This record gives sequence, C-alpha cells and structure tokens, in this order.
Amino acid sequence: MRSLYVAALAAIMLVLSAPAWVHHSGAMFDRTQQTMITGTVTEFQWTNPHSSFKVEVPGADGKSEIWSIEMNGPNNLVRAGWKRSTIKPGDKVTVTINPLRDGRPGGWYLGITLADGRALGGAGDPGTGGESAEAGAK
Repeated sequence: MRSLYVAALAAIMLVLSAPAWVHHSGAMFDRTQQTMITGTVTEFQWTNPHSSFKVEVPGADGKSEIWSIEMNGPNNLVRAGWKRSTIKPGDKVTVTINPLRDGRPGGWYLGITLADGRALGGAGDPGTGGESAEAGAK
C-alpha cells in the first residue's frame, strides 16, 4: 500500500512539473547571424519567463512585416537598464537580433537603439541573452 501511495505522489508531482517540460531551447534562433531591423513598436509584453515585443518593419516593396522579438525575462532586463516603460507601441526603434533559422520575421533580442538615441544591449549584457545570460537555453 505504501508503494502505491509513493507512486501516486510521484505521478502527481510529475504532472505538476509540466511547465518545466515545455521550457524550450534557443535552437530556433541562428546564433551565428545578426540582423538589424528598423521600425515601429506595435506591442511590448513585460512577462516571465520571457518578455517580447513586435516591430512593424517596412519592406522594400512598400508592404510592412511584423517582426516578433523574444527577450529574457524582466529580472534580467532590469539589470540591463530596461523598465516596463522603456518601449511602447508607436516608438521608432532599431533592433539587433539573432534571426529565426526558418526565415520567418522574428528573432532573439541582442540590442536596441531607441528614438532618443539611447542604446541598450550588447554581447554579454544580462538583458540580451548574450554569453553571460541564458545563451542557448531559454
């Protein structure tokens, strides 16, 4: 009877740990490439485990694309100089990313230049996913 109780408890703990299973890797980002995009912020999510934002980028053909940019969580971003109010919809920005491997418009945040000229991010910056942060493991 005791082993049945222990097995049931182990099964319950396993089910409750499901969020840990879905924590994905950074394999979808091409860490060997950097791309710079310039556009207008359309959305900013200050959330755990990863913050994210979207940028509307005008194309050469006149059509715009929405680029989805994934970042570290708020704790790391604060240490890198970010605030919940650092960017907001309507802001003009230039963003450096590791692009998605499949060519879709999106990537992993490396750095940003804001409309006022302030720059945040860079290699090794805890808010960027550089080597001192969660490089490759997200």
